[in-house]
Amino acid sequence: MNTRWKFFVLATAALLVWMLPVAAQTYQIDPVHTSLVFRVKHMNTAYVYGMFREVKGTVIVDEANPARSSINIEVNADSVFTANEQRDNHLRSPDFFNTRQFPTITFRSTEVRRVNANTVQVRGNLTIRGITRPLTTSVTLTGKGKNPRGQDIIGFETTFTIRRSEFGIRYGLPGLGDEVRVTLSVEAGR
Repeated sequence: MNTRWKFFVLATAALLVWMLPVAAQTYQIDPVHTSLVFRVKHMNTAYVYGMFREVKGTVIVDEANPARSSINIEVNADSVFTANEQRDNHLRSPDFFNTRQFPTITFRSTEVRRVNANTVQVRGNLTIRGITRPLTTSVTLTGKGKNPRGQDIIGFETTFTIRRSEFGIRYGLPGLGDEVRVTLSVEAGR
């Protein structure tokens, strides 16, 4: 086989491999390296911060076709933590999250749309206290790499605001703010 023919065959094979659709990659959320933080205004004066310590779920990433991507998150509502045991117990009560009746907070995406190279718009359903509301948020890719065990890892972050009253959490209004800002930083591995 002459050199031109070999080059043509190799170039064609490389083009075909490049054109093959890359399969979507499934990642499991790493609860140790994932943070779910919230803030709410107290007495219209200062922000009080809290977090949920137990977050799990699955992220499916299709870089070639983001519409085939998805995110499913489950939060243990009982894992709420504000560095004050009395307040944390109150947040677990029926006044707030009612964790005995509603042990999980979930988010299930319904649509993922590329905004730019590092950002997607995610639409989905957020469920708190058994009440489901639509949520749309911008999600930014914060990095990709390998962990010390050689596994592929990927990171994302998003910040959005919800009104707690829309989920049936009205205790303390208006002294305790209705708007809750939520920041979710996810690291997930394959």
